[in-house]
Amino acid sequence: MSTTITATEWDSFVASHPQGHILQTPAWAELKCAFGWTATRIGIKEKGVVVAGAQILFRALPLGIATIAYIPKAPIVNWENESLVKFLFENIDQVCRDRNSIFVKLEPHITSNFKLQTPNFQHPTSNFQLPITNYQLLNSKPIQPQRTLVIDLRPSEDEILAAMKQKTRYNIRLAEKKGVAVSPSDDLDTFNKLMQITGERDQFGVHSSAYYRKVYELFRPLNRAQIFTAYYNDQPLATLMLFILGERAWYFYGGSSNEERNRMPTYLLQWEAMRWAKAHGATHYDLWGVPDEDEATLEANFETRDDGLWGVYRFKRGFGGKLIREPEALDRVYSPMMYKLYRMYMGSRVVT
Repeated sequence: MSTTITATEWDSFVASHPQGHILQTPAWAELKCAFGWTATRIGIKEKGVVVAGAQILFRALPLGIATIAYIPKAPIVNWENESLVKFLFENIDQVCRDRNSIFVKLEPHITSNFKLQTPNFQHPTSNFQLPITNYQLLNSKPIQPQRTLVIDLRPSEDEILAAMKQKTRYNIRLAEKKGVAVSPSDDLDTFNKLMQITGERDQFGVHSSAYYRKVYELFRPLNRAQIFTAYYNDQPLATLMLFILGERAWYFYGGSSNEERNRMPTYLLQWEAMRWAKAHGATHYDLWGVPDEDEATLEANFETRDDGLWGVYRFKRGFGGKLIREPEALDRVYSPMMYKLYRMYMGSRVVT
């Protein structure tokens, strides 16, 4: 076994692995490094082939007193191979301690029925004991959405449409009849403008224009990102940025104008993005983020609640798809006292 790995080797491993996620690609690390993070990769090899690993992001705390570490949508490992898991975590521990990390936040990407169980954590349907001891591992607040809707793109287009809610199908056709047209675009200025309008209208946080530009500059040349824009008479009405890696596509960012909303441009926009993803080899389309509630609760409340992600759930549910929940976020603690102070500090911050 070895822990020496290049960015190219890691990228190939992530792109081809069933647990691979766009947030584990070297391009994503480069993006975060442009905005205050640093990154490193741990790759475990057997007979020269990468079999497990993790890309770790680090953020320095004020005055350089320590760092926090974050592993989004990983580690990528065969969780049933106890010796491999143990070896990987030993390497993660060493790297984090070398960077003076208070803790590392783990958000594993496991979309099958397989779940994790640890000495201090148990998923509701866990059936596997994580083979690591002598550490603190605590449930924590996730950074990425834990629950999402994933649409199966393997059936025919007619079958995908048939699986949607009737109103959503109607709105897709209505947009077409009302003259809305959707096309791939590299127009970042329009994208950023519509994102800012949406953030102001719907009162949710959006990234800076510089952030979205950097995202696109990194992922578009790799054919892993594409902007789509919906127009009416050459007037941009809605936009989204789609990511694709292997057989999975993700809808992370999207915005719309305040004009011509009765033409339902966002519905046709999503449908055309799905069609494009399917044509480019994706078998699943991840709508990325709905309230962390079971399906019965979601269906009982989506018409009356607007807080948090409830508004977007009302829109996303119409496209069908399977409700997926990933494992809990976990904090692996190296400095209990500093960790307690950090949690107190974060809890006292006023969010504006």
